[in-house]
Amino acid sequence: MAWYDEAVFYHIYPLGLAGAPKKNDYGEPVHRLNALLPWIDHIKRLGFTALYIGPLFQSVGHGYETTDYRTLDCRLGTNDDLVAFVRACHDAGIKVVFDGVFNHTGRDFFAFQDICAKREASPYRDWYCNVNFWGDNEYHDGFSYDNWGGYDLLAKLNQRNPAVRDYICDVVRFWIETFDVDGIRLDAADVLDFDFMRALRKTVDAAKPDFWLMGEVIHGDYSRWANERTLHSVTDYALHKGLYSGHNDHNYFEIAHTVRRTIGMVPAHIKLYNFVDNHDVERISTKLRNKAHYLPVHILLYTLPGIPSVYYGSEFGIEGRKERFSDDSLRPCIDLAAHADDYESNPCTELIAALGSIHAAYADDLAWAPYRELCLTTQQYAFGRGRLVIAVNNGDAEAEIDVPVEGSAYVGLLGGARLEASDGRLAISLPPCGGEIFAPEDAQASGAGASTRLTFAAQHDPAKRASAEPSAKPAKRGDAPSLQGVVAEPEAEEKTLDLEGIEIPNIPYEQMSVEQLQAVILAKMAKNGPVTDQMRRDVRANVWLNSLVSWAKSFR
Repeated sequence: MAWYDEAVFYHIYPLGLAGAPKKNDYGEPVHRLNALLPWIDHIKRLGFTALYIGPLFQSVGHGYETTDYRTLDCRLGTNDDLVAFVRACHDAGIKVVFDGVFNHTGRDFFAFQDICAKREASPYRDWYCNVNFWGDNEYHDGFSYDNWGGYDLLAKLNQRNPAVRDYICDVVRFWIETFDVDGIRLDAADVLDFDFMRALRKTVDAAKPDFWLMGEVIHGDYSRWANERTLHSVTDYALHKGLYSGHNDHNYFEIAHTVRRTIGMVPAHIKLYNFVDNHDVERISTKLRNKAHYLPVHILLYTLPGIPSVYYGSEFGIEGRKERFSDDSLRPCIDLAAHADDYESNPCTELIAALGSIHAAYADDLAWAPYRELCLTTQQYAFGRGRLVIAVNNGDAEAEIDVPVEGSAYVGLLGGARLEASDGRLAISLPPCGGEIFAPEDAQASGAGASTRLTFAAQHDPAKRASAEPSAKPAKRGDAPSLQGVVAEPEAEEKTLDLEGIEIPNIPYEQMSVEQLQAVILAKMAKNGPVTDQMRRDVRANVWLNSLVSWAKSFR
């Protein structure tokens, strides 16, 4: 058992949280990282056991155009500041994971600058992919090269070059020896070379026991990346998408189908990295049309199979909209002192603290026990994890469900209600946009959840709630709509429209048709790697306009 298997992650984008300038002038270090030290107590207080923080190292602007892998970005401070920060996290019992941006570098990186200066004579000409001295780039350097995402600012490293591979492995060993880092999140892992990832896995296995490698992967068969030879885990973008659109569309079948598909794809001992927002996608409070869905969304985040993660500020319920040319609103500077009262007065913060307490008290159930689907309708969803029964309701009215159980009496860990089972079934009343985690009365852990009595629809400020589409009346017991029309059948694929052949107009996503949005998503997937038949089926199965718009915007 490794630490990351039972971890609950907090995610910080440090350049944003610390209020660093958008551009690096490479001047004297400014010790902004030290301003994040008070956040460590905040992270611990909310029940997080691990921190993913990055990017951290010297870069041109947003951090993903690395200039120097061995030096903390001078806008954040010095290496000594980072050593002290990691030590403070460890003293608080919090593991630390850095961002590893190894697919590409910025143009100020020493190897790229050497090519600019020496051209064909540079010993680093093979450090980048497809360097062509007969071509040119947008900076008019007199040569072209492969990049990431169409941005010449991000020059793609040639990871098949042994010199590049050895250099990056040396960097990782330096991070472990200097900063005592516990893991790395690999940026753009879905386009990294597999031999490179295998070499990296061998390096970290030898350098530090229980070191964690997690990769950013958007779509595909996650087991290609997460296995015994490459990475320990990857981002579950499929579940991320399902968690918000399954609530916006009042469609729990989408979430349940995603969970079943992932379980069939990835071995049980591989735990994917679950999230509802991050530095690249809109805040969950922005994506949800009904803000009261914050509660069931986060109950699912913490209780479905995988490793839960919360992006800084989302525990306060802040919003952030992704703009076409800027991610600044997703990466704000936040004054922690301004939220000093949120622990008692903000239902979002109160919920996250309660879920952190529950996850710690029931780690055996939530980290290790298998998933058992107990009830599924479009608006109600219940499943078991070990001794626990989790039930959520995305409807705008109270709902009644009953589920099979083994215990005789159960207690709600969030609200404190006590329910008695009858004939092996538990009758559960769920408030609108509500949910609960039930534990057997004789197995209730002391202090878990602290009986927060949260009912989001009642406590969340109605003035701040987004308008929700009218929903169907509460499902009756046993009411389970067919999967037909919700999940596309594979054999029907031959009869579907050739989405790859659709012309994509230059108009806002909100003005596109369903088919045009599906074509946009497939085109974006193709830029990240091969598009499989299953990926095409998943796109075609989604026919909800708002969900497709959000999906299209989620690509970086």
